[in-house]
Amino acid sequence: MEGLVECVPNISEGRDSEKIQRIIDAASQVDGCAVLGVEPDADYNRTVITLAGS
Repeated sequence: MEGLVECVPNISEGRDSEKIQRIIDAASQVDGCAVLGVEPDADYNRTVITLAGS
């Protein structure tokens, strides 16, 4: 049986949308990895990204 892994990094960037998009694009290029959600918060300058893969 193949396992599934979820990763929910919280990065210190919530205002620079180009920087956030570059991170999402890099994660999307990893074989077997899917970006499930992106939640930027400009007030706290943080972004939570939900990734899953096998």
